[in-house]
Amino acid sequence: MESVSLYLYLLVLFFVIAALYLYTQLSVYNLPPTPFPALPIFGHLYLLKKPLHKTLSSLSKKYGPVFYFLYGSRRVLVVSSSAAAEECLTKNDIIFANRPNLIFGEYIGNNFTSIVWSGYGDHWRNLRKLCSLEILSPHRLQKLSSIRVEEVKSMVKHLFKFCGGGMQEVEIKPFLFEMMFNVLTRMIAGKRYYGEELKNSEEAKRFQDIIKETSRLASAFDMGDYVPILRWFWFKDLENQFVELSTRRYEFVQDWIDQFRGSGNKAENKNLIQILLDLHEAEPDYYTDDFIISLMQALLQAGVSVSVDTMEWTISLLLNNQEVLHKARNEIDNVVGKDGLISESHLAELPYLRCILIETMRMYPVARYLVPHESSEECTVGGFRVPRGTMLLLDLKAIQNDPKIWEDPEKFRPERFQEGNVGRGWLPFGSGRRKCPGEGLTMRVIVLALGALIQCFNLDRIGKEMVDMTEGQGLFGPKVVPLRAKCGARPCMVSLLSEI
Repeated sequence: MESVSLYLYLLVLFFVIAALYLYTQLSVYNLPPTPFPALPIFGHLYLLKKPLHKTLSSLSKKYGPVFYFLYGSRRVLVVSSSAAAEECLTKNDIIFANRPNLIFGEYIGNNFTSIVWSGYGDHWRNLRKLCSLEILSPHRLQKLSSIRVEEVKSMVKHLFKFCGGGMQEVEIKPFLFEMMFNVLTRMIAGKRYYGEELKNSEEAKRFQDIIKETSRLASAFDMGDYVPILRWFWFKDLENQFVELSTRRYEFVQDWIDQFRGSGNKAENKNLIQILLDLHEAEPDYYTDDFIISLMQALLQAGVSVSVDTMEWTISLLLNNQEVLHKARNEIDNVVGKDGLISESHLAELPYLRCILIETMRMYPVARYLVPHESSEECTVGGFRVPRGTMLLLDLKAIQNDPKIWEDPEKFRPERFQEGNVGRGWLPFGSGRRKCPGEGLTMRVIVLALGALIQCFNLDRIGKEMVDMTEGQGLFGPKVVPLRAKCGARPCMVSLLSEI
């Protein structure tokens, strides 16, 4: 009996000490609000239940748009307001320009050397400069416009043949995937994998599986990232999955490099691998195969998966909002006419079509949270002290659907962007120094592809029920139910076939 009383006394004493410690941290050191208690070693991990984004959302509602907690031994700041996000990415931009050392960055980020996962410094600045000037610059994107146009035409032609003469039920995503995959592989390696004259190759299937596995592991919660000792005892299986995926990703791009290295590099219009091999000849110790593979992997993964998922969300919203679809089609018909296919030269005259895409990205960002940042020194956010080495999670879904910033945020209303000012709280590509450099390419190819589908086909729901808009359960937000719709060629396709 005495031993039981002693244990109860020690337990009460523990919680009193923990409460006093927490009070001191929050009041004296002015840390953001945080749940109580934080357990030794594990911190607040006991609060985190699947799906993780719902747990973080409920905690944000309870503790406010800037709150703080412990992932095991790792300090984490969760921000879900536009004002606080702007403070992190403008005033504290350099401080939050680093990335945390997570298992995903170790294996998928090529040991933290990729453009996504590299720490802020000379190497990252060189990667960013290379992307801005050589790979994704407006000038280079313009030079490669023919690739995008050709692949969009190929998609339209493929879908037309599938539909035949009437309205057919079709799953949209495979057509979008093939188009986007061809665009990226032609840019990177001058290779095309899908098309009427081609068999769907094993190489393309390999990459499709790689994308799915990467998205799955990106949403996996690895306790070893936050309680390091667990990584060596209970989470080796997950780490082995990362090792296996990393090997598959590496081998996929290495095959391309080997092909071009052995065939010479004298082409006039060089693809991206040829450009990087030129740099390798000049500085072989820096522009290594690992460097090239890491950069190409990042472009492929982000370029294909983000673009395809965004297009699927956009078409789903249009099917549930037929008046928006009709308005977009009227805009295209008035600008392009009915005797020619939409091209990139028309895009500047199609503001409503672009607004549709911007509104989709606001409502259904493919990533619920931006890639995590980490503070390199102490700073303040929302008036609270944020210690050095704190991981920052920006809740993109909450920020872009905040009723304090957006009127009727749950409504699909592209007209809100027609003034041309996207405004605060629209961050699907991030902001500041770590902003995604692929925004220009993504916007061009998606708007062109959507415009072509709207111009050439009648699209409708299957039955009277609305399209299912259920989001996936991970930190990425693809649709749970793949989009199936009725699709049939419009009368204008008769005159457009000769152009396609």
